[in-house]
Amino acid sequence: MVGLRSLPPAPGSSETPGRSRRRLAAPLVVLLFVISAAGAALLYARHRGASTIGLPLQAVARVALPAPSSRFDYAELDSAAHRLFLAQLGASRLLVIDTDTRRVGSVTGALADVHGVIVVPAVRRVFVTATGSNQLVALDEVTGAEEFRAPTGDYPDGLVYVPSTGQVWISNETGRSETVVDATTGASVGTVPLGGEAGNVRYDARSDRVLVDVQTANVVAVIDPRSRRILSRASVPGCDHAHGLVLDPAGTRAFVACDGNARLVVLSLPDLRPLGHFPVGDAPDVLALDATRRLLYVSAESGVVTTLDIHTAPGRVTGRARLGDNAHVVAVNPTTGEAFFPLLSNEGPPTLLVTQPR
Repeated sequence: MVGLRSLPPAPGSSETPGRSRRRLAAPLVVLLFVISAAGAALLYARHRGASTIGLPLQAVARVALPAPSSRFDYAELDSAAHRLFLAQLGASRLLVIDTDTRRVGSVTGALADVHGVIVVPAVRRVFVTATGSNQLVALDEVTGAEEFRAPTGDYPDGLVYVPSTGQVWISNETGRSETVVDATTGASVGTVPLGGEAGNVRYDARSDRVLVDVQTANVVAVIDPRSRRILSRASVPGCDHAHGLVLDPAGTRAFVACDGNARLVVLSLPDLRPLGHFPVGDAPDVLALDATRRLLYVSAESGVVTTLDIHTAPGRVTGRARLGDNAHVVAVNPTTGEAFFPLLSNEGPPTLLVTQPR
């Protein structure tokens, strides 16, 4: 049985008012400066690779997370319920954080190498991928109780809920396929072979299509969610190892993170025509989009975060700086504008850095 339990704050917790990738970033000395200007702070850091540009963010909180200071992967926010779900991969644990009180709890149980996580309020469930056991695990969002498990392919990573069919689609990275599972019953619906390693997967609500990065082929596969037939494959020019993927909620653009050559490629929707590309931090991974403020976050294995203003196509880089070790995970609250970055530490417990746009 899986249970939800509270964790006491780790020593050093403070708050100011108001996927496993197989290569890990080398430890670097983190320089984090908070520069005040006109009542707002500017996060700025030094990193290797692309040129540094001060991030247009202000730090509003640092929350201690439970030891060990081990790798994190995906994060997902239920803004209406004020809950942040964070996969603590290195501890095989799912953290649950109250975004109002900053109280940290965890779901314990057999979540071997938990990678991906999504929350689906419509069915009151949280879905996680347990890569260690090649399973999809469904949990009650409120109690943390396990609802069901379903087998996946090899190395399940990212996942998405498709409301038009009531199904969860899971990217099996080395399994080179998508597993489709009924979100209510846990029944396996089918498997979609991709012909290459599976990167992230997203649902295009405007066109009722599933989009998947095929990272070893550097294409985006377009799939009919009902027939589970691949309709087309769109090339991602200038991309090496297309892994991360996020869609503009307006249904106009797709953003692809290329972790082999540190690029973000922007494609138009629905035709997936290339619009432009930008340099980002080495080994970009998780993307998050603040639809309210039209602000895109690109977090990288190197610890570098890049921000883009996407009011106009293809977008404009507004910041690029290193936040800390393994800062390749980000989630955004579209209501408050807060962004959440779990950071590792060589000297103590990991921390959750909370920022707001300045």
